[in-house]
Amino acid sequence: SCPKAEKPLDAAAPRLDPRCKPVDVGTDLVDWRKPLLWQVGYLGEKYDEWVHQPVDRPIRLFHSDFVEALSKTAWYVVFLVWTPVVLYLSWVSYTALAQGDTRLFSSFTTEYSIPVHKYYFPFIFLLGMFLWSLLEYLIHRFVFHMKPPASNYYLITLHFLLHGQHHKSPFDSSRLVFPPVPASLVIAFFYGVLRLLLPEVLGLSVFVGGLCGYVVYDMMHYYLHYGSPKEGTYLYGLKAYHVKHHFEHQKSGFGITTRFWDHPFRTLIPEETFEKED
Repeated sequence: SCPKAEKPLDAAAPRLDPRCKPVDVGTDLVDWRKPLLWQVGYLGEKYDEWVHQPVDRPIRLFHSDFVEALSKTAWYVVFLVWTPVVLYLSWVSYTALAQGDTRLFSSFTTEYSIPVHKYYFPFIFLLGMFLWSLLEYLIHRFVFHMKPPASNYYLITLHFLLHGQHHKSPFDSSRLVFPPVPASLVIAFFYGVLRLLLPEVLGLSVFVGGLCGYVVYDMMHYYLHYGSPKEGTYLYGLKAYHVKHHFEHQKSGFGITTRFWDHPFRTLIPEETFEKED
């Protein structure tokens, strides 16, 4: 369903957000009675404008029921799947560090290598979460919000699969978090990168912190769309910020769990746009 109006969030009789439109099946540029993924690439120059006109309707991407099911998930599935993984890998990392065999720079020099004690694990874990927040920003800005060439059917299709479908139907509750099957492939890739860059246990410790950051991100993203945080709280501000990103400032406001990275990258949504609504 359409989101409730942002002002006020706890109104007794909230209005539907007028920016969330119903689909006019007769005049829309795609046939909503069929899977959309293979149609959007033909929109060409009209795609960018079309995809940023949000609608109040769930999206079907694939013909295959099986593949379609893999492309959707309930929010709590992400928590149930990945939280045990975070807890288990945290225990593995801590116990491995407790053995005292992990040293930084040992592949270059033994004389000046730095021992990594088990007491460092919480800080390494937090480093992983911090690095995830940067990765979250970079992926959202440079991958999810790339502007595919109007002449490239495949890049338009890829963009719609990765993120365009979310902007087209921002309140499709089954597409607000990353389904575990495709997510596992991406997560495995980043684990492999860390294994190449860092000693095994150290890389695992950073990885599990990043994985925790991802789970927090997905849970928070769902809440920013469907939750009703109390006015004046951190989450209330983030919700207003994210709604602005969807409906008014698609080229800025890329932070989800935090606005931090929008500051140095100069993509912060101007404060005056919020003050006008007060």
